[in-house]
Amino acid sequence: MSAIALELPDGRMISGQCDAQFTGVLTEFRRNFEERKEVGASVAITHHGRTVVDLWGGLARPESGEPWSRDTVSIVYSCTKAATALCLHMLVDQGKVTYETLVGDLWPEFASGGKETTTVAMMLAHTSPVPHVADTIRKGGLADWDYMTARVAAEPAHWEPGTRQGYHGVTYAWTVGQLVRLVSGMPLGQFFQENVAGPLGLDFHIGLPESEEGRVAPMIAPDPAEVNFASDFYRKATTQPGSLPNLFLTNLGGADFNSREIHAAEIGSANGITNARGLAGMYAPLANGGGSLVSEARVHRMGRVSAATHSDAVLCQPMRFAMGFMTSTDNRASGADSLILGESAFGHVGMGGSVGFADPAHGFSMGYTMNRMGAGILVGERGQSLIDAAYRAIGMTSDASGAWR
Repeated sequence: MSAIALELPDGRMISGQCDAQFTGVLTEFRRNFEERKEVGASVAITHHGRTVVDLWGGLARPESGEPWSRDTVSIVYSCTKAATALCLHMLVDQGKVTYETLVGDLWPEFASGGKETTTVAMMLAHTSPVPHVADTIRKGGLADWDYMTARVAAEPAHWEPGTRQGYHGVTYAWTVGQLVRLVSGMPLGQFFQENVAGPLGLDFHIGLPESEEGRVAPMIAPDPAEVNFASDFYRKATTQPGSLPNLFLTNLGGADFNSREIHAAEIGSANGITNARGLAGMYAPLANGGGSLVSEARVHRMGRVSAATHSDAVLCQPMRFAMGFMTSTDNRASGADSLILGESAFGHVGMGGSVGFADPAHGFSMGYTMNRMGAGILVGERGQSLIDAAYRAIGMTSDASGAWR
């Protein structure tokens, strides 16, 4: 790979390495800074197990002028769900639990209020009936594992288990994370560190040690002018108190995701901290047969669409999910947010636009992280432009079908 040291017109730098085949990704990464209001970001790609792109640039802390360095990390919000789901899939692959297992057999307190027939597969696929909790979460509640697992267990079903798809934007941390803890006998963050991040050498944390706090780039809120308040999601979120979109955006116990309290907690739906290298590295084994994580058969099962709908009960738009992962979702014709990947690809976006995924058909994995958040539900123009450039680099010709092919 060629070393990159590129000065932008405003004096910010892009650094790293990029294989000549993937110079289109570098071009789009630069355009993100020059044309799409990027502040600080990283992008990484592996192809057949080899790192072909590892770029970072801009500012980690614009108020002080601190540059985004090779080891800068940031919170990746819902990209964390993929890490949590991976942990549970690994336990299934090890024969310690099955997708068909009733959640109540593992977690008796959950089997109440119409949730009794919920299975492990439903928890993974966002068809469990607990997309959020209706009553107000107390201040600091998201950082209290025992409090939140008790709240999720006590929540009455919002629908008959398995009959609706509704994005578990926050509760996924405990619907799936608690199963990892109960089956493995260790906290989610510890299981992920000992079985995924540690063995793969990833700078990826669910529960950040205080010693690493200084490397975290604070997140910058999206520009309200970019928010599509006319969309069904934002209309319900802002005008229908108690609706699922409203609960998803507002019932968070006052959590400050730039705080040490949240960074230190284990919130397996929303507080993973890493960079693009960490996301691409987590997906790299899954793009190449499973590696040391899971069997090749498990990879195929993990990536297969298991739930799809024209209107997700929380996001209020068409969505396609594998068990714990998003798959290519083309909403361009309707103007709703999209995520355009290869047909075999599976991964997850994070609020604001971060994304990571594996494409097993092409031995390809990718990660993108940033600090200035976009306003949409899915990946946004900055992330999608990098994805598109990467697919073109490996010879894909068209995304007109709704997936790169």
